[in-house]
Amino acid sequence: MAIVNSKLQIVNEKSVRITIFFSLLLIGAFLALAGRCFYLQFLKGDHYISACLKQQQGRFAQRPRRGVILDRRGRVLAASNRIQTIKAEPRIVKDAKSTSARLAAIVDMGAHEICKLIVESKNPGYVKIKAGAEPNECDAARRISNAVGVESNWRRYYPMGRLAAHAVGFTSLDNRGLGGIELQYDQELGGSGGQNIFLADVRRRPIRLISESWAVNRESNHEPQATNHESQDGAGIILTLDAAIQQFARDELVRQYESYQAASAVAIVAEPKTGAILALVSLPDFEPGQARSTDPDYFRNRAISDEFEPGSIIKPIVAAIALDAGVVNTNEKIFCENGNYHGRGFGRIGEYRQGFGDLTLREILINSSNIGMAKIGQRLGKDKLYNGLRFFGFAKKMGIDLPGETDGLLWPVSRWTGYSVTRIPFGQEITVTAIQLVRAFCILANGGRVVRPYLVRAIVDARGSMLMARESEIEDRVSRLGYIVKPQVAKWIVTDALVGVINEGTGKRAKLEKWQVFGKSGTANIAKSNERGYSESDYVASFVAGAPADDPAIVVLVSIYKPNKKLGKGYTGGVVASPVAAKIIEKTLNYLGVPPKYLASMQN
Repeated sequence: MAIVNSKLQIVNEKSVRITIFFSLLLIGAFLALAGRCFYLQFLKGDHYISACLKQQQGRFAQRPRRGVILDRRGRVLAASNRIQTIKAEPRIVKDAKSTSARLAAIVDMGAHEICKLIVESKNPGYVKIKAGAEPNECDAARRISNAVGVESNWRRYYPMGRLAAHAVGFTSLDNRGLGGIELQYDQELGGSGGQNIFLADVRRRPIRLISESWAVNRESNHEPQATNHESQDGAGIILTLDAAIQQFARDELVRQYESYQAASAVAIVAEPKTGAILALVSLPDFEPGQARSTDPDYFRNRAISDEFEPGSIIKPIVAAIALDAGVVNTNEKIFCENGNYHGRGFGRIGEYRQGFGDLTLREILINSSNIGMAKIGQRLGKDKLYNGLRFFGFAKKMGIDLPGETDGLLWPVSRWTGYSVTRIPFGQEITVTAIQLVRAFCILANGGRVVRPYLVRAIVDARGSMLMARESEIEDRVSRLGYIVKPQVAKWIVTDALVGVINEGTGKRAKLEKWQVFGKSGTANIAKSNERGYSESDYVASFVAGAPADDPAIVVLVSIYKPNKKLGKGYTGGVVASPVAAKIIEKTLNYLGVPPKYLASMQN
């Protein structure tokens, strides 16, 4: 009996231990489950709530409308139109051949072409079938299946085509600026995007818009969720360009550019009192709407990016610097060595045509004497010549509202030789841009007062509020800035010496009946690229002019690169470029309503 009791006792103890074990195991499991629940609920709750919200949310991006670009009179140079695009979602297309056949009848495309787009799409969620679809096409496409849809987007267009291509620029497929004003002011023009948050099904298709209070739990520390917000359309930009003047300049320049089979050409029209650019033409040009199929070299805005030795066109600037410095006066005569000037340290200098004896400063400019200018350079000396040219804006960027501007080249005085101080005064050993030359002559035409060229007149936001009005800024700045040269010096250069160039010198082809024109020609040899020296067949023919001479309304620069000398029609600035400048001036002054005005001293 004792043995039986002992065995029962052992069995009971074992059962108790098993019970205790399983009870502890069960308690441990419950504790682990509770701990896991605590971890998921309290420690990771925010994470999983956010993940849940993201799974249930879909987002629809609102693309802003890119701002318009206008000329100074409100003509549209660039704008954005809304277009409809028929699209498909390849991953949910059940029968690509059937879907393609039905689409083909709607969008006037080959079924095999549509099928190839769907089957070979690298993006399983999207393939574009047709952009710019008509409303009836969109309605019919929507009825095919839920795998076919329509999206709305913006397309940039340029109603004036290539007329102002280099100034306006162009955009990419996703409406980002890639050139001109489009690139320089991309942030202002682009605006800011918005989005709508909607409740989505398992295939990410929208069910309904959800409220901000649903999307964001304000009473917890959950990760912030995206909220609905409206897009902000881009600002509009008003340029100083006038489309009519731009047309005048381009038409005349294209005619001469093609006639002389030139490599490139530039024309700029500016207001000398403000620096406002009324026209800016660079050839060859391009169609902004077809930029993706254009030779990239055509995108170069040669008016601000191409550097060249100016030749004689820089002589009036150096003459003004010398007059202002007092190293020469308007009455004295300078011996021009009868066309052969040489000496130790500066080599030999000749003239373009015949030699000259004694010439006044006016006669030096009218006859474009290299030797006379070389002697003026020697009188000025290195420091005064260098500083004067820098004050006029050479060898530095003008800061115009366009990308790609270069600064030209004027070596520091420490690198100058005797050749430098005698060659720079007639346009060698210095490189300039067209916009720098325009600015320099605007300073002379503005009585010696500082002028800075600019292209953007105003920026207006999508609500019509003025963000920037450049003209008032220019007026304030001009009133504060001083003079580069004395007013009487600038006036004499323009109304006496440069008027003489038109009436008596190389600028006779630019003479007009209704207005007295002032101007200066320049014919610069192009340096050889593979050896020392200058080419005898390649030139830059330039002419800068303005009118009326006693109160200039405009300054015009025309520069034609590599006119074909073999044509036998001439290649100099006076022959090639000055007629273009004259026609641009005449058309522009008539268009602006400037009354006929001829200097009294020249009427006889």
